[in-house]
Amino acid sequence: MKTLITSILILLFHFLANAQQTTVSGKVQDNITKEALPYVTIAVKDSALKTVLIGVTDEHGVFSLEKLPIGKMTISFSFMGYQNYSQPLEIISGKAKIELGTIGLVTDAVQLNAVEINGQKPNISLKLDKKVFEVGKDVLSQNGSANDVLNGVPSVAVSPTGGVSLRGNSSVLVLINGRQSGLTQTNALDQIAADQIDRIEVITNPSSRYDASGSAGIINIILKKNKKSGFNGQVRLVAGSPNDSRLNPSINYKSDKINIFSNFSIRSSDYVGLYTTNQSTINNGTPSLMNRVQNEDRHDDGKLMYLGADYFFDDHHTITAAFLKNATHDNDKTHLKYDYSNDTSLDSTLIREGKSLEKRDYNQLEFNYTQTFKQEAKKWTINVQYDWWNSDKNWNLSTERLFPTPVTYPGIRTKSIGNSKDLLIQSDFIQPIDSVSVFEFGIKSEIRKVSSDFLAEQQQENDWTIYQNIDNNLKYTETISSAYAQFSNKAGQFNYMLGFRTELTQISITDIKNTYDDKKNYGKLFPTVNMSYKFETSTLQLNYSKRINRPALYALYPFNELTDLNAQYIGNPDLNPSYTDAFELGFLKTWKKITLNPSFYYQREKNYIQDFTYRENDIFYTTPINIDYETRTGFELSTLYNPLKWLQINLEMNFYSFVQKGNYQEKNLDYNGETFTGRLSTQLKLPAKFSFQGRYNFRGEQQNAQTTNAALQSIDFGLSKTLLKDKATIVFDVSNAFNLRQNKNTTTGIDYLFKEVSIPNAARYRLSFVYRFNLTDPKVIRQANSANRN
Repeated sequence: MKTLITSILILLFHFLANAQQTTVSGKVQDNITKEALPYVTIAVKDSALKTVLIGVTDEHGVFSLEKLPIGKMTISFSFMGYQNYSQPLEIISGKAKIELGTIGLVTDAVQLNAVEINGQKPNISLKLDKKVFEVGKDVLSQNGSANDVLNGVPSVAVSPTGGVSLRGNSSVLVLINGRQSGLTQTNALDQIAADQIDRIEVITNPSSRYDASGSAGIINIILKKNKKSGFNGQVRLVAGSPNDSRLNPSINYKSDKINIFSNFSIRSSDYVGLYTTNQSTINNGTPSLMNRVQNEDRHDDGKLMYLGADYFFDDHHTITAAFLKNATHDNDKTHLKYDYSNDTSLDSTLIREGKSLEKRDYNQLEFNYTQTFKQEAKKWTINVQYDWWNSDKNWNLSTERLFPTPVTYPGIRTKSIGNSKDLLIQSDFIQPIDSVSVFEFGIKSEIRKVSSDFLAEQQQENDWTIYQNIDNNLKYTETISSAYAQFSNKAGQFNYMLGFRTELTQISITDIKNTYDDKKNYGKLFPTVNMSYKFETSTLQLNYSKRINRPALYALYPFNELTDLNAQYIGNPDLNPSYTDAFELGFLKTWKKITLNPSFYYQREKNYIQDFTYRENDIFYTTPINIDYETRTGFELSTLYNPLKWLQINLEMNFYSFVQKGNYQEKNLDYNGETFTGRLSTQLKLPAKFSFQGRYNFRGEQQNAQTTNAALQSIDFGLSKTLLKDKATIVFDVSNAFNLRQNKNTTTGIDYLFKEVSIPNAARYRLSFVYRFNLTDPKVIRQANSANRN
């Protein structure tokens, strides 16, 4: 790997050292909105009007032209919906750089009214530094939640229990609007309606401007924000089986001074789950068997509101304020049946009934100040975010023996009360040095305080007494202070960005009983290197970043749910963070109808976090632990193919091998293996404004020293119809068709073996109707500048 990196560096810097020609550079933007215009056609003609060079702006509106002959010429810019613009250009011998600055194009009202654009941007865009998934273009994700959207994003997968992974790695930082949020924890993403999401950005090797958390990379969920002038909005109604009823209205207003945006969601959903376990254990040399069947019926009610506004003081000063509230009320019922037997006959049968009520209330206030300057791309931003949430969960459990003799056991109830407060302050400054060189730096501080009070009680006649001494209150305090600086430059076709980020983390964990009283302080420097070389129709990129994986809150809590008689999950307050060195070599090639994006990657994660299962008093406990390290070496391929105007095919594959080293409780956990994941999606535009999409997901077998997860597959498909002069859309979709999505795993130990099959969600059928309205002619109001809050 080191040899490969060294060779590529020598090759790229060879191009840099030999770039002795004149470079003409600049940026193209809308003359009024000041928004960058990507893919503008640039033509350079000599005095005889012969074309000597043709180029295009990149996705940020920036262009750089080389290999121009010496002499006087004309450079012109053309873009659909804008008037052509031309200006003289003279190339002088010995002048290395010519900066044209910012070119402002004027909209062509006549052309805009006369031209009908039939094509549309694909739902998946492959870019060199990230993959962008446009939610509104995807049929399958329109009716569901954020989890449904993520399941269609390249390289991303969501487990039936809500765990998000990137390239098969669950150590991924999920952001909302570029920031951390309580909505990304404990499966709360299922509370965000897909209709409220504008796009998903997948960044596998982030630069230093992003937090260093997440060894696999970053997934950034961008919520919708009004982009149209005047009053506009939409209303969506969803009905499903099992019950999935949603009402999602949004009303927005935009003028040259203010932009008001709002999204609302009212949801009522039912989930049907089935879990089975076949277990074999040996006690004192005697084998015994246990079969468990669990039927689960979950009902969730949710209300979500996202309301905010941008105010434009002038062309250079903008403030944004927004409030997000997510309130949920869950009512779950579960029925468990246990059959215990020896090799020959049934020994006993037990059943347990459980009822759970949980209320969660999440709130988020955010403020942004953005200042731009006369110098193009110069920017200063201040962000303040304050989150607070509360949760209250109660379980009531009844247990009885049916065979050989009926017995009713004392009832058990648990109560868990949690709350959190999180304050984030961040400031970033971007200073262009010239048209191709940029220096950026920023600081950030985040303070989070979490409290969790857990109590378990057992019924004794008419009284309740503490059960198994479970009565404790855990307090967790985390402070992360960080700063970064990075420099980017461009020389010809060679681009590079060098960055450094430092993060100091202070953690305190205490409880009333003084069982846990731990303070941890750790600081690290996280360098990042991003380099690319652009050919005529392709780009080569090499990235390196150092990242940290801090344990999630649920992984630290030592409190265990008592729902299952046989197995429990317990957090580990002594868990330490892991550190990853990540390398990636990527290539992007575009033809007229096909785009290929292969990537090779290598990751070494020290103090790797994984789950460990052990048996104690005939109960299986699972807890997260640190092992020495894990290395991953993989290849990923994303492909977009548009053979016809009405057909789009997306194929992605990811193969990686891994090596794990470590010991825990005198058990050797060394293991090496490999796995494969794939996804095939196709979208068709049919006559009469119908669209169809089908998607097949596959995840190969996954293993570690204790557990084997069998291959997993699923099928989703949907059909949409646009009507009422394109103001309305009706969508029918099926997720987890034929109930194929089943998690099957086998865990082995010295004296036990158990197999589990989990089907948390049955196949779901949904029908939705959305109506869009715009009460103001967009030509009347000037399009306002948008604050950069992402």
